[in-house]
Amino acid sequence: MARMQDKVALVVGGAKGIGLAIANRLAAEGATVFITSRRIDDVEKAAAEIGDKVVGISANASSPEDMVNVVTQVQQANGRIDALVLNAGISEPAQISEETVEHFDRHFDVNVRGTVFALQAALPAMQEGSSAVLIGSIADVAGIPAYGTYAATKAALRSYARTWTAELASRGIRVNVVAPGPTDTEMMAAVPEDVREALIAPIPLGRMARPAEVAAATLFLLSDEASYIAGAELCVDGGMRQV
Repeated sequence: MARMQDKVALVVGGAKGIGLAIANRLAAEGATVFITSRRIDDVEKAAAEIGDKVVGISANASSPEDMVNVVTQVQQANGRIDALVLNAGISEPAQISEETVEHFDRHFDVNVRGTVFALQAALPAMQEGSSAVLIGSIADVAGIPAYGTYAATKAALRSYARTWTAELASRGIRVNVVAPGPTDTEMMAAVPEDVREALIAPIPLGRMARPAEVAAATLFLLSDEASYIAGAELCVDGGMRQV
């Protein structure tokens, strides 16, 4: 039997890149999948690409009100959320000498504030045995010049996963983090070749992750196969942070 048969999944930030790969895999494993993106064209295109088991909803991930509306739509259609993926995020470089209030606020609004209140909105629809995965980054423990604010937001998610595991254990809800390394998404394809080579150089497996590989790790943590894994961070980085 497919691992997510008859499950209901919500992927916040599920229209492109890693989020799209996750939504695709969840649908292939039998789930009914709801995806969100700020751009209605993106969610409609993604839903059409994946098939009739996917519903696209236009929503701003940093808006608590939008997330409440999204969860309401999921509940009205299917009654519950069994699998929650919080993937919406941004990553823009700025060294400390260049940091602005706007840059800082934009990252924390989307990457942290959005994640906190998306989970809060989803909780009334989540029952015992449900699971949430936060999409973090191996940058959460790395000192990468110009990406300090981005890395700090991902470190915040890693910390929240620990706290939420303790808070939600009595309800039977698991929370984990998937932390990708450099991943060969559409966005990464636009990066200059010398930058790509520099990113790949420290990876023992000699290449970037494929979005489908991050999706496979996410599927595992959401599925019943990971029923005794909680508060953990699963790195999908080709060994980059491990050796």
